[in-house]
Amino acid sequence: MTVEITSQEELRELLGAPMPRAVTKERTVLHQRDRDWLAASPFCLVATSGADGSCDVSPKGDPPGFTLVLDETTIAIPERPGNRRADGYRNILDNPHVGLIYLIPGRTDTLRINGRARLVRDAPFFDDMVVKGHRPVLAVVVEIEQIFYHCAKAFLRSQLWQPETWRPDALPSRARLIKEVEAPAESLADLERHYGPEYAKTIYA
Repeated sequence: MTVEITSQEELRELLGAPMPRAVTKERTVLHQRDRDWLAASPFCLVATSGADGSCDVSPKGDPPGFTLVLDETTIAIPERPGNRRADGYRNILDNPHVGLIYLIPGRTDTLRINGRARLVRDAPFFDDMVVKGHRPVLAVVVEIEQIFYHCAKAFLRSQLWQPETWRPDALPSRARLIKEVEAPAESLADLERHYGPEYAKTIYA
């Protein structure tokens, strides 16, 4: 039988009180070490929510330091060519609250930033976000409301960075997944060509 938690009090009774350090570690201004982390991070996850409460999490990645620090409370994330669904961007237009998690490969802790976002289609700082000749068509500018480091337990439990646990062949290739799940009418040979070695050459096109 499923036993559901339905109140804040019940949740807190079950989990217990957070350790004092977990509460007091929250900050609102970038520390120099936060800047260092952003300079070293090539990847983040951007969580958004629409006006109707629907949620989205989108990965963003570029060379380390792709997130630009504008000042002690403001950062900017460039947009690169993608599938053009723009789920997260459409959410931001309805609801500016965003949550970010920044990873550094091999590190088991993460940097978390929560704040209010806006979409900017051009600004002088875009010139500092050019990669392989590609100037972003827009950027997500985030006004920081909360920043802190998150502990390593999830990464240690999952053994995420331990290569001996990796099984990239546990599922079919990207081309085969698309053929089976998304586009059964498309030729597997065409899909394999698209997602083959040449695919990496198109990621900034």
